Amino acid sequence: MDAGSVVSSATKSQSRSPLLQRKKSRENLDRFIPNRSAMDFDYAHYMLTSDPKKGKENPITSSPSREAYQKRLAETFNMNRTRILAFKNKPPTPIDTIVTDCPSVQQSKPAKSRRYIPQTSERTLDAPDLQDDYYLNLLDWGSSNVLAIALGDTVYLWDAAVGNTSELVTVDEEIGPVTSVKWAPDGRHIAVGLNNSDVQLWDSASNKLLRTMKGCHGSRVGSLDWNNHILTTGGMDGRIVNNDVRIRSHIVETYSGHHQEVCGLKWSASGQHLASGGNDNLLHIWDRSTASVNSPTQWLHRLEDHTAAVKALAWCPFQSNLLASGGGGGDKCIKFWNTNTGACLNSVDTGSQVCALLWNQNERELLSSHGFSQNQLTLWKYPSMVKMAELTGHTSRVLFMAQSPDGCTVASAAGDETLRFWNVFGSPAVAKAAPKAASQPFAHINRIR
Repeated sequence: MDAGSVVSSATKSQSRSPLLQRKKSRENLDRFIPNRSAMDFDYAHYMLTSDPKKGKENPITSSPSREAYQKRLAETFNMNRTRILAFKNKPPTPIDTIVTDCPSVQQSKPAKSRRYIPQTSERTLDAPDLQDDYYLNLLDWGSSNVLAIALGDTVYLWDAAVGNTSELVTVDEEIGPVTSVKWAPDGRHIAVGLNNSDVQLWDSASNKLLRTMKGCHGSRVGSLDWNNHILTTGGMDGRIVNNDVRIRSHIVETYSGHHQEVCGLKWSASGQHLASGGNDNLLHIWDRSTASVNSPTQWLHRLEDHTAAVKALAWCPFQSNLLASGGGGGDKCIKFWNTNTGACLNSVDTGSQVCALLWNQNERELLSSHGFSQNQLTLWKYPSMVKMAELTGHTSRVLFMAQSPDGCTVASAAGDETLRFWNVFGSPAVAKAAPKAASQPFAHINRIR
């Protein structure tokens, strides 16, 4: 065998040797991959170039400036070998660099203090013989700061300025009991609805009966409301009648749409729209401009979302086309309506019968009164409808509520035959600023507390 064949054979054997073949398996890779983040290349370069013995095999041109640089590197690396941006066990403690007393830094405005809402009534009066009837309206607070309440066959007046109680009228048993009361805007005249379908108009200053209006309804008159000189009456017969109290033929317009007793009536602040609720679970919106004298007026909106009687009605004081309504025990909801379109904006399940509703005149808040099981008054923040307070004390359903002329105090009457006063909407000092001349007529409201 010649030498060429030996070399060729050796070459072939070496090429077939597994030790010389490239490894393809990840488990058998023998490459060393350095962790460059843990290496200091500057220091390594310095150590390699600073050894004079290794300089012979890797000759490097030297100069005075290069030697000075290497000397400086040696001093630096010997003095401080700490890595820059290295991880620590704990982060450094933050330093507050904000100067709070610097005049150039704008200070945040102090938060508005939350109004204190008493959870108990400030005053309680007995109301014997108060009818425990959901469909009636037996309490009203007039603009002259006198509260009217019907107890059985008698209407009593309570002067909030001095705390005196007087009797306005006691009707005969044949025509009683009294089923509704409502002060006229002047705070002097008051309308009294009766069980026999009559409506009386009284002068509270002289305790004189001015007139009795007959023929409005075929049965008891449970709801009343004024629109200037127009007295609107709602009866158990489902009729709604506009009465002009200045003329002999007082019936000027009628509204027909309810099939059962009308238990809620409220005119809007503009006097343009009337809301009516009935025991037929219906809520109607009527437009005064389309009212008819010769035939029943057609409703503007017929709203059928409630599933129980609709008695509680309240027009919003800061949004003219917003109406709140409350349903009875089978509904338990407060609903909000756009009366221009008839759309239901929101519905809140309160968990109990809604008997009455009142808006706060100074804040965006709504007060509701309820029946079983807590018989409470609930203050809601609008429009979030978050509960701000629950006022308890009544032991029976809170059927009626009335608001003082200054909008701060609320009177509630319940089936437990008590009349309670609540400072739920604040006091005149907390309310929005008003001209002094306008606030003085009601300054004496504090005396009832």
